[in-house]
Amino acid sequence: MKIVFLDALTLGDVDFERFREFGDVEIYQTTSKNQTLERVKDADIVVTNKVVIDKEIMDNSNIKFIQIAATGMNNVDLEYAKKKGIIVKNVAGYSTNAVIQHTFALVLGLLNKICYFDEYSRTKYPESKIFTHIQNWFEINGKTWGIIGLGEIGRGVANLAKNFGAEVIYYSTSGKNQNNKFKRVSLEELLKTSDIISIHAPLNENTKNLLNKDNLNLIKDRAILVNVGRGGIINEKDLAKILEQKDIFVGLDVFEKEPIDKNNPLLKFKEKTLLTPHVAWTSIEARQKLMDGIYKNIKEWVGRRKNY
Repeated sequence: MKIVFLDALTLGDVDFERFREFGDVEIYQTTSKNQTLERVKDADIVVTNKVVIDKEIMDNSNIKFIQIAATGMNNVDLEYAKKKGIIVKNVAGYSTNAVIQHTFALVLGLLNKICYFDEYSRTKYPESKIFTHIQNWFEINGKTWGIIGLGEIGRGVANLAKNFGAEVIYYSTSGKNQNNKFKRVSLEELLKTSDIISIHAPLNENTKNLLNKDNLNLIKDRAILVNVGRGGIINEKDLAKILEQKDIFVGLDVFEKEPIDKNNPLLKFKEKTLLTPHVAWTSIEARQKLMDGIYKNIKEWVGRRKNY
């Protein structure tokens, strides 16, 4: 049995030793598109986070089991894998707490102007004539928090927002989500009325370019928009234009292209944006749960093969 990890660098400082009980383990920190086939052609099990496994790879290799080191499965051709009899597994729910926490880190970082005050304290505060420095920021209590995508993470954020004293409303991107605890509204109403907006939806045909030039201008001045879902949900060029026109503040952990392009227009809005490099899922605890899930899935698959 041969197991290949294609992009171990995306998992951080985790332990791979336990996987050696299943057979030979090859660990690659990163794998480019033109390296993929050579590295997986003799593998029984392939573990990938963001490396694409498509029809060409499957047709020219002996892969029997694909383990996705994430929840999203868009980097594997699932239909073709099914035709080939290749089992594909992911790990769901491992990062829920981490993403909820990071959502609030972005919201509070923007709301309380943490980066600005840190810079001020280091550079200008020593020369200040008074003990404080007044800048306008508002409390979450009494404000409206709109959530786009009320799945497990969205519900977690909604509950915490309510504990902060916010009125929570939500928009169902699938059109099927019903939750009696919170008010469901149209996307237009959510954008128009929310003081804080957070996105917790997957990227699919319903959500791609969901926020664009036609509706981003509905967001009210001084509002905060945070995206910890997927980058393609917001049209970044349209968002940059809105930032030029309106006084809104944006926190992004995900982008249309990752890593972010150095010419991305959002990079110039330093005072209006707070950006993190797709790290909401990466707490120590979340990555441990992820590795536990990967190990469990592989162990179960290996066990079933031995019983045949």
